[in-house]
Amino acid sequence: MKSLKPLQALLALSLTLSVDLRAENWPNWRGPNNNGSTSEKALPDKFSKTENLLWEVDLPGDGASAPIVWQDGVYLTSVDEDEQGVVALKLDRKTGKVIWKRPLGKGVRQNDRSTFAAPSAVTDGKTVFFFAGTGDLIAFDLDGKQKWSRNIQKDYGTFAFGWTFSTSPVLWDGSLYLQVLQRDVAVDDKGFKDRINESYILAMDPETGKEKWRHIRKTPALMESREAFSTPVPLEYKGRKELLVVGGDYLTAHDPQTGEELWRWGTWNPDKEKYWRLVPSPVFGEGIVLVCGPKKAQAYGIKAGGAGTMGDEAIAWKTEGKIVAADVPTPLFYQGRFYLLNGRKKVLSCIEPKTGKVLWSEKLNAKVKLEASPTGADGKIYVISHLGEVFVVKAGDQFELISESNMGVPQSTFIRSPIVAAQGNLFIRANDKLYCVGKR
Repeated sequence: MKSLKPLQALLALSLTLSVDLRAENWPNWRGPNNNGSTSEKALPDKFSKTENLLWEVDLPGDGASAPIVWQDGVYLTSVDEDEQGVVALKLDRKTGKVIWKRPLGKGVRQNDRSTFAAPSAVTDGKTVFFFAGTGDLIAFDLDGKQKWSRNIQKDYGTFAFGWTFSTSPVLWDGSLYLQVLQRDVAVDDKGFKDRINESYILAMDPETGKEKWRHIRKTPALMESREAFSTPVPLEYKGRKELLVVGGDYLTAHDPQTGEELWRWGTWNPDKEKYWRLVPSPVFGEGIVLVCGPKKAQAYGIKAGGAGTMGDEAIAWKTEGKIVAADVPTPLFYQGRFYLLNGRKKVLSCIEPKTGKVLWSEKLNAKVKLEASPTGADGKIYVISHLGEVFVVKAGDQFELISESNMGVPQSTFIRSPIVAAQGNLFIRANDKLYCVGKR
């Protein structure tokens, strides 16, 4: 066999490098940048259950957890009705074949709107950490061998939530983080009845699962307004590392090494409304932390890098009216813009981070609510509705709808898993089905 000529070899190497640079992992529920975006390229503009479909696989059951992707492995959770519990799964990224399946905890659901398989896993490429609404937290190596396990409810008390508790673990700065922002009093049979239920942020050793520190997070919020289903967001700004936490009517920033509160801002709830549980996580971009109030409340752009308890001086801007708002989806920061999805009104908005100027707000032709968080990749925004209606929108200062499709199945309801872009593919979860699409 003749060796490649220098020019041919250079072209071959260039092609290989371009493919490698285009592929990126998706290690946690909001992606490699912790803001819903990725540098992935060459993703399909249009797709369906037949067009640009690489594979589909039936999962053991429902779940809202996002698939996370590391090289050739896809990791996610699902309920298994036959086993009456939650299971952790690893799939082959190229074929969808189940490589391993492990039990994650007993119990399927506590209400008819969601299951215990809502939190997304997180990985560093060596260990995968799975968490379920049952409180079970288990670390597996990539071959499915358990490294350690613990149950957060058994260790610190049952979660005092009216609905099914969900938050995703965060791996950053040498620690595994988890937040539990809950009511201070018991809800039916959930939570302590003889003492206060404390809200807290927990840091653990990823190698052993043992507690490093537990910071009690205080708030004057009342009843359900103490509950949060958000996930902490890592941030490094002006040389300082912070862990952003939102819920209980406040946005707080914490030292990732100690849990000490660095600053806080609040509140979007000055009248102390009792039933304003919070779902969206914060998102950071261009010196601004975007937080969304619950229900039909405004969204706020808060100046990053504060100190102590801050008032109105921390507000860079806030939205007006009830259209540019997000009750459930976490906003996206992508290519210098915030994208905020109003799932109830089915409106996607593009916002300039530094000024809060709304560049456009457009209604999507969805039949039902959109509660999955938007994803930014390859110059496009991807969103999905409860029924599996997928909308692909061009990223940028002018609205352009690129395509629509339906990836749901007849029994699809409450689809909340965000579309994931990784390794040249899109991964779309429709409850108990997972699709992989990409350019053939």
